[in-house]
Amino acid sequence: MDVEIGRGAEAVITKSVFHGRRAAVKMRSPKGYRHPVIESRITASRIRKEARVIRETRAAGVRTPVIYDIDMQKGSITMELLEGPKAKDVIDSAEDPLEICGKIGIAVAKLHSAGICHGDLTTSNMIVCKDGSIGFIDFSMGDIGADTEALGVDMHLLERAFSSAHSSVVNGYETIVESYSDNMPDAKAVLDRVEVIKGRARYT
Repeated sequence: MDVEIGRGAEAVITKSVFHGRRAAVKMRSPKGYRHPVIESRITASRIRKEARVIRETRAAGVRTPVIYDIDMQKGSITMELLEGPKAKDVIDSAEDPLEICGKIGIAVAKLHSAGICHGDLTTSNMIVCKDGSIGFIDFSMGDIGADTEALGVDMHLLERAFSSAHSSVVNGYETIVESYSDNMPDAKAVLDRVEVIKGRARYT
């Protein structure tokens, strides 16, 4: 029996089984105010885009769920269920939280080096996998061929997540930035853009 494990504005996530493998099914929620034909086109477009971002992310060497099946009629993606807790739930109580932060920085650097932005880069969308690696979930707002602005928004979101959800982890975000900078060729341009983004926010 499928069990709901997550719900957002755009989709519902349930835990399921696909040909004997533990799986997660992401079902996009239809918007009643849209014409059914338009809704179907939008859903299909967003599913294709998300699936492509996930595939490109895996090709870049970053842990993401393996896609098992796509059903355009139902508006669903069936994928591997990444085993492990969300980073948000374990960083503050971890024996060595800065080790996790360092791994987050490396994973984000791989993502950004491939020109991919996540779009909602928070610790709620990161899984600490059984092998200790950091995996990413929920690429519904992600994109490929991302410019410096989009990558800067990613890092800005992550910085805000740490200041609000993980303020007790001393030097947490700073550790992420350090490992990110060591592994991302264009890190300086992205981090400089973060400051520009923060400056715009202060005057709006």
